[in-house]
Amino acid sequence: MAKLYFQYSTMNAGKSTLLLQASHNYQERGMEIYLLTAQFDSRSGQQTIGSRIGISKAADTFSTGEDLFSKIKNQLRQKSVNCVFIDEAQFLEAEQVWQLARAVDDLEVPVMCYGLRVDFRGQLFPGSAALLALADEMREIRTVCHCGKKATMVVRQDENGNALTGGAQVQIGGNETYVSLCRRHWREATKDTVTPNS
Repeated sequence: MAKLYFQYSTMNAGKSTLLLQASHNYQERGMEIYLLTAQFDSRSGQQTIGSRIGISKAADTFSTGEDLFSKIKNQLRQKSVNCVFIDEAQFLEAEQVWQLARAVDDLEVPVMCYGLRVDFRGQLFPGSAALLALADEMREIRTVCHCGKKATMVVRQDENGNALTGGAQVQIGGNETYVSLCRRHWREATKDTVTPNS
């Protein structure tokens, strides 16, 4: 039975690595996959899902306002697809998550989403919020804070390493911009000034 999956974590937990490994496992068994990633995130190159450990794979992309149910349906018309994999799922719109749920239910294809749960302010991304509400199965991918505790938050830093508490929710970046921390150290880094409505 097809399901909608959400695997979430903070930055640098290995989400893309796990996605690429899972998709490789499908292909190794002779099954067809369909890879999607956010169009505007080109850190690994255009139309590429890449991992910090150096592995990557070509992928199709999704953009704001795009109908993902139709996109998956069209892909299924061209060839059999045993599983859809979506990287950077936090960038999905709520309606797109519903479209993925419809693809699971009506097209009977599993969809595995990988993404961040919260932004640098400790607030849910819209795509993550919808996935937490709609996913059939969820799994937290763990990483650690510098203190050794589980990292559940992420801080955005300026070029001098100072924590930023304002700005746009989405800013593409990697280790030079974001650091994963436990809640206590996130609160210390942000001086506990971030509030839900800021």
